Amino acid sequence: MQTTAVTTHYGRADLTERVALALQEAGLGAGTLPWDALAPLDQFHIRGAAATTELAERLQIPAGATLLDIGCGLGGPARHLASVYGCTVTGIDLNQSFIDLAIMLTQRTGLSQQLYLQQADALALPFRSASFDLAWTQHVAMNIADRHGLYTGIRTVLKPGGRLAIYDATAGEGGAPHFPVPWARDPACSVLLTPDAMRAALETAGFTILTWHDVTEPSVAWLAEQAKARAAGVKPPALGLPLVMSPEFGVMSANFGRNLQERRVRLIQTIAQAPG
Repeated sequence: MQTTAVTTHYGRADLTERVALALQEAGLGAGTLPWDALAPLDQFHIRGAAATTELAERLQIPAGATLLDIGCGLGGPARHLASVYGCTVTGIDLNQSFIDLAIMLTQRTGLSQQLYLQQADALALPFRSASFDLAWTQHVAMNIADRHGLYTGIRTVLKPGGRLAIYDATAGEGGAPHFPVPWARDPACSVLLTPDAMRAALETAGFTILTWHDVTEPSVAWLAEQAKARAAGVKPPALGLPLVMSPEFGVMSANFGRNLQERRVRLIQTIAQAPG
């Protein structure tokens, strides 16, 4: 039931065609695209590429590493990591339309030899044990009720001592969130643990917490800067998340910002290590 609701929330059958048309209208219909030119569209989380850079620095990715991106969306962070760090990334997402577009954008950026993208469920990872050096997930777990199953599955596919990078929303102390938000139109699809419960779930699954950062404050500041720019008449990029999400995306984003300001939601970045 929840899987179907989540797929419906994110799914758009015409997504690849919509983005291809937008690229053409922007004068980017042919030729190789720089991976970072797509950041307004494919960095599907608060603070965008800056947050991806920050999390990657904390993960300390060695060249040649194998990394699993769980909930890869349109593949933006995966392309970022492959290009900057020279790692090989396997990305999975529940939404087939996201994977179809991710494959197209990866081909356009010339990174297909470093990225492998497929539709899969984060709770049923289709990989052998000890397949990856690293794992990565951003703004994904708030749709997943079985957090123990999620973290245990990730631990299983990591090599001994492998590290997991997480950037996720958690429950705050300010009360229930306002809906709709980018990950859910109503509470039925939203599963927010408190920071303490998230940490406990990771540790119960066998992980050791290496770093833990509450990044709510810089996220609120980033959103304020975005709002200031809009008020000053700065137009949003033509290649942006409204292309991907429903017409409600503006309301969803505004509610996300309000939830962060009112501490109904917090944002956590953590690096956790599997048993050695």
